[in-house]
Amino acid sequence: MYSTIFKEEQAHDDSIWAVAWGRSEKDGTEIIVTGSVDDLVRSWIWNGKEDTLSHKWNLEGHHLGVISVDIDHRGAVAASSALDSHIRLWDLETGKQIKSIEGVPVDTWTVRFSPDGHYLASGSHTGQVNIFGVESGKKESALDTRGKFILSIAFSADGKQLATGATDGIVNLFDITTGKLLHTLEGHAMPIRSLTFSPDSQLLATASDDGHIKIYDAQHANLGATISAHKSWVLSVDFSPDNKHFVSSSSDKTVKIWDSGTRQCVHTFTEHTDQVWQVTYNEPGSKIASVSDDKSLIVYDCPI
Repeated sequence: MYSTIFKEEQAHDDSIWAVAWGRSEKDGTEIIVTGSVDDLVRSWIWNGKEDTLSHKWNLEGHHLGVISVDIDHRGAVAASSALDSHIRLWDLETGKQIKSIEGVPVDTWTVRFSPDGHYLASGSHTGQVNIFGVESGKKESALDTRGKFILSIAFSADGKQLATGATDGIVNLFDITTGKLLHTLEGHAMPIRSLTFSPDSQLLATASDDGHIKIYDAQHANLGATISAHKSWVLSVDFSPDNKHFVSSSSDKTVKIWDSGTRQCVHTFTEHTDQVWQVTYNEPGSKIASVSDDKSLIVYDCPI
């Protein structure tokens, strides 16, 4: 059964806009990282045996609101981006900052690790995706959409493609190896807050301020479905690791679970009291975390 199993009421002192869930390759520890308008990045340890959450580190260094966080595939390093135009890398074991990457204003809205953990991608207000080396901290390449402000970025699981979502509702798909623009996907009428590839890299789900979720065939650039069940902006979307479900969150204060095959909603969570900025699955796909303007972090149980 779907259920709410943990709620941290005051996880931050202000709205929480970002959450990521990783697992340490070193010892199997499940780690949640959150980023808030209160300028803080926080790391948490999830105890799956007792279904409890404990606060581990305050990752301090940003001087304006944190708007995006991610965890590398090893569960060892977190990345955060903020309105202070900096990307910061954090050692999750020690809580220390590894390095700071300085961008130009509004050029670090979203940050994502590549599947191999060697690169970081960040969107810009000019429609350019900047690719940074994690080890070097230097900008190594750029992908140019020649479009609007990029709000969302996703790597395909196979590491071959990168997708961007912009304020004009346009999705661009790039070949990572060549840097070539493969497809431009239209269909949304408003900004795309979030996008995610399915684990097999075949599908791309997008979430938009127009209230719709769209499912595209990422290989052939075909629109497979338009889902319109939220009552307001759709702020986040994430596929389950087994590809059977995906989750969405909205400014209508709800979190919804969907069947990937039928595209039907199978459960709606209503525990948040304000808009839900981001949702994410854990690595096994058995749990979901969500964060909101209500300052809370909620963990849900999802049957596999």
